[in-house]
Amino acid sequence: MSKVILITGASSGIGAITARYLTAQGHRVYGTSRNPKKTDQEFELIRLDVHDTKSIEEAIKKIIGREGRLDVLVNNAGMGITGPIEEIPTDEMRRVFETNFFGAIEVIKAVLPQMRKQNSGLIVNVTSIAGYMGLPFRGVYSSTKGALELITEALSMETKPFNIKVTNVAPGDFATNIASGRYHSPVIKNSPYAETYQRNLDLMNEHVDSGKDPIMMAKAIGRIIESSNPKIHYKVGEFMQKFSIVLKRVLPDKMYEKLIMNHYKL
Repeated sequence: MSKVILITGASSGIGAITARYLTAQGHRVYGTSRNPKKTDQEFELIRLDVHDTKSIEEAIKKIIGREGRLDVLVNNAGMGITGPIEEIPTDEMRRVFETNFFGAIEVIKAVLPQMRKQNSGLIVNVTSIAGYMGLPFRGVYSSTKGALELITEALSMETKPFNIKVTNVAPGDFATNIASGRYHSPVIKNSPYAETYQRNLDLMNEHVDSGKDPIMMAKAIGRIIESSNPKIHYKVGEFMQKFSIVLKRVLPDKMYEKLIMNHYKL
């Protein structure tokens, strides 16, 4: 059955590919961008800034006014951030939390009244495998996604009486343009972190460049939407990236930390 779907952050990357894929599957898809322009997208791109509550409310109102319902929210809008915790400006940390965590919550708040009214709905939060562990020089990003993972669990229980399902899907490394929009704390000359941070910054970008095809994420989200009883947590990516979550659960903390440090050559 065709569904009305809202995907935030759909001007490029995983959001755009997922929007095109779901449109091809016969769904009515609305993508969002802070600055939508006329494009050759197969779906409609509307303005929504997760930092701007008014723009969120206007976008939701526009969709419901046209369609009379909203079946699925894919909370995909987000940004990356890298750097040593000691050297990342606190204002930049706050900005990423405002986007990845509080921005997602604001969109959820805006769609819940309609989903409750229609006694149905699905919310898919796009998190990250990095949200399951504190990674060196990506600690702030990991924290934003980890927080969204946990709030998904709480929201799932709170919305069950209204037949609203809440889940998340955690991608590993995918070949997208995420690095171009990421905030990079600068490598500071003579910083005690300079050598290791630069090496890991190069490694992060290499992982993205050699990442999986984002269509994997689009298909995974499509399967979640078609599921009558979706799980709360999904992971999509390389086997070892997903297996790292299992290892964290079973290994002693110090042993797991050593594995991570060896991987990042620390």
